[in-house]
Amino acid sequence: MKKLNPPLTNLHKLYWPDEGITKGELIKYYESVGPYILPYLKNRPLSLKRNPNGIKDKGFYHKDAGDIAPAWMKTANIRAESANKIIHYLICNDLRSLLFIANLGCIEMNPWNSIVGKLDNPDYLVIDIDPSDKNSFEQVIEVAVVLKEIMDRTGLTGFCKTSGSSGLHIYIPCKRKYDYDTVRDFANILASTIVEELPSTTTLERSLSKRKKNQIYVDYLQNSRGQTLASVYSARPKPGATVSTPLEWKEVKKGLHPGMFTIKNIGKRLAKKGDLFKGVLGKGNDLQKALKRLG
Repeated sequence: MKKLNPPLTNLHKLYWPDEGITKGELIKYYESVGPYILPYLKNRPLSLKRNPNGIKDKGFYHKDAGDIAPAWMKTANIRAESANKIIHYLICNDLRSLLFIANLGCIEMNPWNSIVGKLDNPDYLVIDIDPSDKNSFEQVIEVAVVLKEIMDRTGLTGFCKTSGSSGLHIYIPCKRKYDYDTVRDFANILASTIVEELPSTTTLERSLSKRKKNQIYVDYLQNSRGQTLASVYSARPKPGATVSTPLEWKEVKKGLHPGMFTIKNIGKRLAKKGDLFKGVLGKGNDLQKALKRLG
């Protein structure tokens, strides 16, 4: 394992007690997938979700790097308008930075949708298919399939990954062509179209208390400056040590389950399939053309 300054600590601490998985095993996981995950973290401010006592503890969010960042690590100073102060975000551009962040107890990596220098122009549009505990994963899959059909009708190219929890994330590349308001408005149209096609099982209502118990939230509000989702290839603080894993569209069907992909087996999948998500950072879609086709 790579040696760091400051050094890695508490490597034998159990992060997943039921599975017997330690902090050291998590760090080894990130060391092994560094070449795959780093392109999706590079130059992106990170919101730190820290679980230094493992998944049994709810952990805490930590955006401001403050004094914890070593001198060699890149940071970005960004004004938070709501708090009227400067936030010092960590930037993860290399393996040393990735392992340092994991050593802080960050089981998951949560990057912005945009990079330093183009913070107002996201690289991709995101639809987060977020079920309640009353929904089956088959219903989540149904929503993703409907969105894929909408994308096919409108000429959009998109990529699907498991959230590593109970949902699916769809990414539609934009290549920094549009600002967040434009991308969010278009995401709202896509989400609304899904709800029109699946009115009994989907909703745009964010509040769990206000939506019906069996409705899936089609979340388009992730397309806002500073909002984050768990990165592709990120581990999650969930039972089983699951990983947010990119999928081939032919895999998005009955029988799929996010618990299938963990820090223990993702290496074999990567060796076989490579990086299925690389198109997310490639050519951007033309949202205006897609809007015209959507009618």
